[in-house]
Amino acid sequence: MKNLILIRHAKSSWDLPLSDIDRPLSQRGINDALLISSKINKLLPNKFVVWSSIAKRTQETCYIFAQNLLIPIENVIFRKDLYTFDYKDLYDKIKLCDNRYENIILFGHNDAITKFVNKFGDKYIDNVPTSGVVQLEFNEESWLNIKKGTIKNVLFPKVIRSKLKNESIH
Repeated sequence: MKNLILIRHAKSSWDLPLSDIDRPLSQRGINDALLISSKINKLLPNKFVVWSSIAKRTQETCYIFAQNLLIPIENVIFRKDLYTFDYKDLYDKIKLCDNRYENIILFGHNDAITKFVNKFGDKYIDNVPTSGVVQLEFNEESWLNIKKGTIKNVLFPKVIRSKLKNESIH
């Protein structure tokens, strides 16, 4: 059994004329990453490997999650090859994961994440939003053999904020 938790980077800032890879998080992005990282703990397996794209916004998202989840940042593997927007590239990287890892937490980018989820998940998701989390479970014993998986959990900031708002009304 293989478990993959895909996390799209939080909302980035467009305030400065920077190259795409250098864009930092916006204040909304920071707030959403804090919100989702405070709700994800119950989804996490006991052991996992953490991979992140090297883009600034993705690294910053990963740092927020790592801090809230008490993941030592030196355990995170920052990978240049995860700075991809193509789900086939993403799939190729995931397939090569060492099989001693049953669980991967991966911080990455759209369109790769949404298209990956729709290709390999069992439910259609129109768009994985910034700070969105999708957990997929695969019945295979080897990452190399992953095919169709089951979407086990989905956490999106808008849904969490809506639930929190409804709870405060009642």
